[in-house]
Amino acid sequence: MSVMTPKATLPGDPPGGRRAVTVWSIGVAVYFVAVIFRTSLGVAGLDAADRFHVNASALSTFSILQLLVYAGMQIPVGLLVDRLGTKKVLSIGAVLFTAGQLGFAFSPSYGTALASRALLGCGDAMTFISVLRLGSRWFPARRGPLVAQLAGLVGMAGNLVSTLVIAQLLHGIGWTPAFAGSAFAGVVVLVLTLLFLKDHPEGYEPEPSPHQGAAYVRRQIAAAWREPGTRLGMWVHFTTQFPAMVFLLLWGMPFLVEAQGLSRATAGELLTLVVLSNMAIGLVYGQIVARHHAARLPLALGTVGVTALLWAGTLAYPGARAPMWLLVVLCAVLGACGPASMLGFDFARPANPPERQGTASGITNMGGFIASMTTLFAVGVLLDATGDDYGVAFSAVFVLQALGVSQILRLRGRAARRERERLVASRVETVHVPAA
Repeated sequence: MSVMTPKATLPGDPPGGRRAVTVWSIGVAVYFVAVIFRTSLGVAGLDAADRFHVNASALSTFSILQLLVYAGMQIPVGLLVDRLGTKKVLSIGAVLFTAGQLGFAFSPSYGTALASRALLGCGDAMTFISVLRLGSRWFPARRGPLVAQLAGLVGMAGNLVSTLVIAQLLHGIGWTPAFAGSAFAGVVVLVLTLLFLKDHPEGYEPEPSPHQGAAYVRRQIAAAWREPGTRLGMWVHFTTQFPAMVFLLLWGMPFLVEAQGLSRATAGELLTLVVLSNMAIGLVYGQIVARHHAARLPLALGTVGVTALLWAGTLAYPGARAPMWLLVVLCAVLGACGPASMLGFDFARPANPPERQGTASGITNMGGFIASMTTLFAVGVLLDATGDDYGVAFSAVFVLQALGVSQILRLRGRAARRERERLVASRVETVHVPAA
């Protein structure tokens, strides 16, 4: 005879602790440096246009190619993380993005600079999915939303370094010393990763997968995609991330300087406000979702709605330029886009088992970068076509937001039902304890 008692903990749920924080911090440091390199073009856009003698469309190609490589690598990287582990993938990523930053520093032509940004994008693509996987291997599942938001917060701190430090170096010591000098940070995090990072704590090794080859890849991708939570997560990421990404990565500085008539210093302060707002809101969103799981969708849709309202008000404001108070509010609200995009992973994570987390995260992470890439291209083309009419060019934001919201509303019911089914199934799991 036996009695049924609920499981006390989920199998393989790691304990966390100080060592987890230390190891996870090394992985996050790699991501931090990758974001510095990724966003360094955002403060150098006008300088790049002068250096390589290119127009708006050609300038946007830098970021589009970088994001194209990044988005295209997400599923392969997810598969690599599931197969090889975090340490190997992060090490490869650090080598690639450091080489890309160095190449960009010494590029003599537009073509070589493009190739360098592509290489940087390839290395950058290997960082965030690896950090998410590292967090799930070292911390309990209940900490997942907060750990993910903290990783995003550190990434935004990297953006802050670009805005404050890289911009100052660029205008102080020049293009080549600024970009080449920053590449040293990549060498530092590579050494830390090789010496100290571990994929998981002792006793929490994942089960070895017997699957090999193309059949395994197809099964992983198909199984992750079949889950409505994965697709909902991708569309949440798609809809929420790109307005701030486009603003910070390339077009924010030209918009504020050329369309709004601000000085570079003032524009830089507003870009900094976006980053600081992101960091503050990320902590709030992480705490809210950790305590109230049902808040995920209202937070995401609310962020999209307020962002669209502020963009519309800024672009349609009577007269050629919006007042400073409105630009400040816009930048503060854009800071919510990054934390809202992290909510996409909170839909994909519970929808997939541990051995598929990397693949599911890769699919989710594609969303925002595909949207960002599309918008970067559309804004560049529309600026050239309209003679730098930023009101028309930034209208592309509303088109992609409408597409994303329609998909979120279509998938939310199915994802919620599937998540409830998985939750009930996990609660039904029991262990047999012999009766006394």
